[in-house]
Amino acid sequence: MSILRILMIAPEAIPVPGGGSVEICMLSIARELSRDHDVTILSRRSSAYPAVSRYGRVTVERIPSGDRKTYLRSILTYLKDNLKKKKFDLIQVDNRPSYMAQVKKRFPGTPVTLFLHSLTFVPQTKAVAACLAKADLIIANSDSLKERLSHRFPASRSSIRTVHLGVDLDRFHPPDRKSKKQLKARLGLKDAYTILFAGRVIPRKGVPVLLKAAALLREKVPDVQLLIVGSGSSPYMKSLKAEASRLKLPVVFAGRISHRSIHRAYGAADCFVCPSQQHEAFGLVNVEAMATGIPVIASDIGGIGEIVKHKHNGYLVRKYTHPEEFARYLIRLARSRSLQAELSHNARKTAVRHFGWRQTAKALSALYGRFR
Repeated sequence: MSILRILMIAPEAIPVPGGGSVEICMLSIARELSRDHDVTILSRRSSAYPAVSRYGRVTVERIPSGDRKTYLRSILTYLKDNLKKKKFDLIQVDNRPSYMAQVKKRFPGTPVTLFLHSLTFVPQTKAVAACLAKADLIIANSDSLKERLSHRFPASRSSIRTVHLGVDLDRFHPPDRKSKKQLKARLGLKDAYTILFAGRVIPRKGVPVLLKAAALLREKVPDVQLLIVGSGSSPYMKSLKAEASRLKLPVVFAGRISHRSIHRAYGAADCFVCPSQQHEAFGLVNVEAMATGIPVIASDIGGIGEIVKHKHNGYLVRKYTHPEEFARYLIRLARSRSLQAELSHNARKTAVRHFGWRQTAKALSALYGRFR
């Protein structure tokens, strides 16, 4: 296999490495790609990091940002200097169609790909369609996202491929019973059946549905508690805490936990619930939960069904606006140790077989092989 010199261009908002899901994915994929290729990530400058860093065999170079226009100018200046030296064979732009289009316009002789993590930056407009048309290849992180993109932009359908995301299988792994008990205590939890939610605490993520479902569960299985990991606006968090109090639910609102420590929260949990109320392109949190060996109960929406297999490693909820539908599966799991153990085993097995970062990098490398 010949080595490709790959440049990955990160969005402007968060420096790499950072707490954003896109940045986490980029560095994880780059580390695996660097086993076989020469990989550089271009990211925004930050006072927290030097201009150039090395993470294993991956180089991260940081350029001036400030706003999107400044960042784009910095990207184009950087490329002008480095492509003259023929430093890169391929450029991957993550989640910013407009940046990708400008890069391809300025450097038409270099293959430029777009890796999309969500629908956020691809509204169905003529301007976005024109941007996507310039990509040599478009990567979607799920079949669901690929289908949505193909529907919105039929002219680009033939350019879109799916590459699933992954998880660090060494860091996210099932703890033994003693370790789980210690992790619960560390987070201020009792040694009780623990339901975890992790993610942005915003209305579309469905935490109120989870609170009502947990209240229904406690009518059947009293020794239950919730762990909510993530941050949200002060008024919204206040309303959720008031609702938990009204329902007399034992809930620990842990706030934001850095991604480098988040595996401990998964390790403390017995079940993970993802009650999303709107389309999820992939749902990285579900894979992280499964790798930790905990069953997932999730809304059957977007790409989640490509990860969670109903009654095998968790449960998919079709009527995801209804708390009683989540409660039904929570009751089933909390009442049966054997079912809990079976789904936990299958969850870890699924993650190992299909959702390691190595699998992601291999799939991406195979697609990029056409540009050698």
